[in-house]
Amino acid sequence: MNRLAGASSPYLLQHAENPVDWWPWGPGAFEEAKRRDVPILLSVGYSACHWCHVMADESFADHVTAEFLNQHFVSVKVDREERPDVDAVYMEAVQAATGHGGWPMTVFLTPGAEPFYFGTYFPPEPRHGMPSFRQVLEGVRVAWAERRDEVGEVAGGIVRDLAGRGIAYDRPLPPGAEELGAALLGLTRDFDASRGGFGGAPKFPPAMALEFLLRHHARTGSEGALQMVRQTCEAMARGGIYDQLGSGFARYSVDAEWVVPHFERMLYDNALLCRVYAHLWRATGSALARRVALETADFLVRELRTEHGGFASALDADSDDGTGRHKEGAYYVWTPGQLAEVLGEDDGAYAARLFGVTAEGTFEEGASVLRLPPSVADPEGDAGTEPEGDADAGPFDDARAASVRERLFAARAGRPRPGRDEKVVAAWNGLAVAALAETGAFFGRPDLVEAATGAADLLLAVHTDERGRLFRTSRDGVAGPSAGVLEDYGDVAEGMLTLYAVTGESAWLQLSGTLLEAVLRHFTGEDGTLYDTADDAERLIRRPQDPTDNATPSGWTAAANALLSYAAYTGSSRHREAAERALGIVKALAARAPRFIGWGLAAAEAALDGPREVAVVGADGDPARDALHRTALLATAPGAAVAVGEPEQGPEGEREREQEPVPLLRGRPLLEGRPAAYVCRGFTCDAPTAEPDTLAHALGAD
Repeated sequence: MNRLAGASSPYLLQHAENPVDWWPWGPGAFEEAKRRDVPILLSVGYSACHWCHVMADESFADHVTAEFLNQHFVSVKVDREERPDVDAVYMEAVQAATGHGGWPMTVFLTPGAEPFYFGTYFPPEPRHGMPSFRQVLEGVRVAWAERRDEVGEVAGGIVRDLAGRGIAYDRPLPPGAEELGAALLGLTRDFDASRGGFGGAPKFPPAMALEFLLRHHARTGSEGALQMVRQTCEAMARGGIYDQLGSGFARYSVDAEWVVPHFERMLYDNALLCRVYAHLWRATGSALARRVALETADFLVRELRTEHGGFASALDADSDDGTGRHKEGAYYVWTPGQLAEVLGEDDGAYAARLFGVTAEGTFEEGASVLRLPPSVADPEGDAGTEPEGDADAGPFDDARAASVRERLFAARAGRPRPGRDEKVVAAWNGLAVAALAETGAFFGRPDLVEAATGAADLLLAVHTDERGRLFRTSRDGVAGPSAGVLEDYGDVAEGMLTLYAVTGESAWLQLSGTLLEAVLRHFTGEDGTLYDTADDAERLIRRPQDPTDNATPSGWTAAANALLSYAAYTGSSRHREAAERALGIVKALAARAPRFIGWGLAAAEAALDGPREVAVVGADGDPARDALHRTALLATAPGAAVAVGEPEQGPEGEREREQEPVPLLRGRPLLEGRPAAYVCRGFTCDAPTAEPDTLAHALGAD
């Protein structure tokens, strides 16, 4: 019925059978609107969005509504995950006009792409003070036909307002200790001391703020910073936001207690949180953190890995409840009767106590989300600094609890599964590469490192063109049409740098350098500010530019972090200066908006600490080199750059390798014939050591 059948986006494909005559974003749609002299309906959403599905079922699948749309509008459907630039520009307009935003996003445009009326979800009938979608359509039609001058004035004013929203950038230096201390104070004020996390409902996993707090603790020894991480991570791991059977985190909790989630499961949340829990284990030896990090990594590989080695974007919130009804959370929730049916009366009652399932239910229709209430012990124990696996990781160490969990997981596998968004997004796969590489290295899981390498291979083979430029998405091993945006370059470079630190394969360092060269050439303004789109990308009504972190690191802060790390590996003053200029925005936002600049704060902690550079040299496969390498990876020094490789010369003076060494490894000989580690800051190094304990001490907090 419409033009979406050939789309690569699963979200667009979900609408390919609508009676609405959809167009994909592109010049053809705007030319058609000009030819017909009608406004454009821009509808933006994503595959796992619950309310996007609701509006589609209520309005876009309705033939009467579709007929009205087809007669009076050109309708354009956009996947926000495929075109974050389009989403960002019009979301800024929606938020400026209405004070809020969300998805589905509904915007009416002139044929010149200028917005003039905004909204999000509209119901099919008037409800709770909201007009019906049909009323909105009729109102816009009348305004376009009878008050065209007024519409033009509104649209022009909005575009002028957006054009005047450029970032004033007059602080070229990254924040120092004073500003980072102020950010800690701001987070402390927002911290929910009784339930963990920041702010009230809805409550989102604050992965990037937690990463900052872990790095701040590592640099300063602040116990308050570490306690906020411990408490938040335990509360999330116990809550319904974490899948107690199959692992993995939902998008957010609708309440402040982490009990009832919005059930969609996003790749980016799980990649970021996997890394946070692995870093919490690294800092404390928490057995709970170890369990959750490994379970989340296994979730990523089991549920989201595609046949081509990349990672799919998301699992839907909705699924068939077994009666033909499509309901949110149907796959995940349980009643006491369902527990007893699977486990028997005794074990069913035990499982109800274990997971907080009550007759009244915590969700809808008497069903409950599984969680671990405070009465269920899940002590962190003391796992030391090595993943020995003998510390008590909580209730699932108990044989009965483990059996109940396994049986319920197996039974749930027979339910209709939520849909999966098969789209592979470059940025989010970069986050997954970093998380899986580190988690695999920390816990002796080479299969996880192999999964990270497989995703990196896909990003290189499918998402990278001959110029070293990125495609934003792929599906079924074929690149999509959208150019990469700044977050793709920053997050993929971060993933490649982390994979290099773990594997010592210099090709990943070289690829990160290629991507960061594109950042410097095509995404950086003359004043050092960063833009979300390249200078040769499609021109929109405004070139998007947003340094604040949202559900993922902003492109700005992701690029700053990668630039800083790359400079540490290579000694490039050009990359270091670009990172410091980019981190200037963090200095401006650290005290007043620390929750929304967490990744930038984490990068600033690394900059203030050095970051420290660690060169480990020795023969490949030598256990002594492996021990030094592992010690370096387990160090908590913020953002430490770890390079490992063979020495340029062996003990007899012969050349060990033909290729040019990584700059951080250059000129690093063995120590009396033994593998050695060099700890440096700004390429000024301490005396080398062959002892892991001495290396660990050198990488401790100052």
